Amino acid sequence: MNSPVATAVVASCTHPLVGLIGAGIQRSLTPALHEEEAGRHGLRLHYQLIDLDHDRDGAAALPTLIRAARTIGFAGLNITYPCKQAVIPLLDALSDEARAMGAVNTVVCRDGRLTGHNTDGSGWRWGFERALPSADLTRVVLLGAGGAGSAIAHALLQMGSGTLVLVDSEPARAAALAAQLASRSGTRVIAESDLTAALHGASGLVHATPTGMDKLPGLPLPQSLLRAHLWVAEVVYFPLETALLKAARSLGCAVVDGGTMAVGQAVGALRLIAGIEPDTDRMDRHFRRLMAERGPD
Repeated sequence: MNSPVATAVVASCTHPLVGLIGAGIQRSLTPALHEEEAGRHGLRLHYQLIDLDHDRDGAAALPTLIRAARTIGFAGLNITYPCKQAVIPLLDALSDEARAMGAVNTVVCRDGRLTGHNTDGSGWRWGFERALPSADLTRVVLLGAGGAGSAIAHALLQMGSGTLVLVDSEPARAAALAAQLASRSGTRVIAESDLTAALHGASGLVHATPTGMDKLPGLPLPQSLLRAHLWVAEVVYFPLETALLKAARSLGCAVVDGGTMAVGQAVGALRLIAGIEPDTDRMDRHFRRLMAERGPD
């Protein structure tokens, strides 16, 4: 539902200013998605990339950038790697979801106050349920317990996952997240360092690490561990057809590409920042068109 107050605040600016803070973000499709959809609602949104790779201080520049955004009068910010946790102490308030996840990917700026939100989990859930509405959640293996993995883990618990198995290259991180999640729900959440054991009897696999990206090609696990009965969900969307999805499709697995989460979290962020109700189908079509126009590298 539209927020009349938020819409009035944003629309009162000639060119409401929104930004994305992160490292290596020049190829992000978020600016195009936000500007196009906002325009469809009569809002002339200007979206600015703030790439930490272009600052000699890197992530250490974050406090200065947040102060500047407050002073300049940004309507909101999207936050990505490596700032989702680091931005928290620089904000005035957190949504319940952001506090539970310990990570922020969206900052709403109103009346000089900055409030952190997290649309990663809800965005992933939107895309997943859109693609596989009847997926078996009896035993789900989540590969990756970082920022994206944590958000997805929370979403899976809200969706009623039976058993959630966390696997990470840093076993201590998976164990810590499992303990945190188990204490907050009645769902069985366990950490497992052995992928073979983790996938035994699994109904689905969610991949939430950077492996498979253009800069980090390859499979995040041995292909021999995949089975036709598994559904496989990916978070990587550069490229959309990762090595994992190609392998899974070849075995007959039902799959969900990373573009669904990219669109879902953008929808949630735009809703919060601009106070409009985005057309999800239109944003998804726009995203797919942009990806097709970009073509192979």
